[in-house]
Amino acid sequence: MSAAPDDEVTEHYHYPVPPPQGWVAEDLDRLPDLPRHTELIDGGLIFMSPQTRFHMRTMRLLENSLLDQAPDELDVFREFSVKLDSRNRPEPDVLVVSSDADTGPKETCLRPEDVLLAVEVVSEESAVRDRDVKPRKYAAAGVLHFWRVEQGADGLPVVYVYELDPTLRAYTATGIYHNTLKVDVPFSFDIDLTAIHRRRTR
Repeated sequence: MSAAPDDEVTEHYHYPVPPPQGWVAEDLDRLPDLPRHTELIDGGLIFMSPQTRFHMRTMRLLENSLLDQAPDELDVFREFSVKLDSRNRPEPDVLVVSSDADTGPKETCLRPEDVLLAVEVVSEESAVRDRDVKPRKYAAAGVLHFWRVEQGADGLPVVYVYELDPTLRAYTATGIYHNTLKVDVPFSFDIDLTAIHRRRTR
């Protein structure tokens, strides 16, 4: 995602001017004509950059595989925002949530206590946020599990897996996975990461 418009875009789109205290989470639902998948980080609006093929295929692979293997009491969302606090409403690429989370037809965001796992697929533009800013905020809000996915030198996903230390409200690294991701928490999950090159994952 990027907050820096080029000259051509600026001619056709008027970016909202923030109030002195910055935006709040509810503003994402009431500001007119925001680009799709706008995030709020520390009171600032973050806009999506064009997706790469790696990013799109990795999200699809993870979403479909998690849907196939998640227990019935859990659900999988893609690119759905989470209100961490009044000034932070990020949108993880993939989430595993409780099936009874309050997500009625008019709900536009989740509560952090409803999120079991947040996944961020790193792009060049979002690297600092995905590697540092977002995991710190997810941990502080109590999200129990976090996966960061990077593109390896061979073009395949590399998954960095973290679990929350609830006392410190910080993540502890529990593994780095190449080719195959096999974990027992937050539930038993086994995925062939090389399947990113296949058109379908199920």
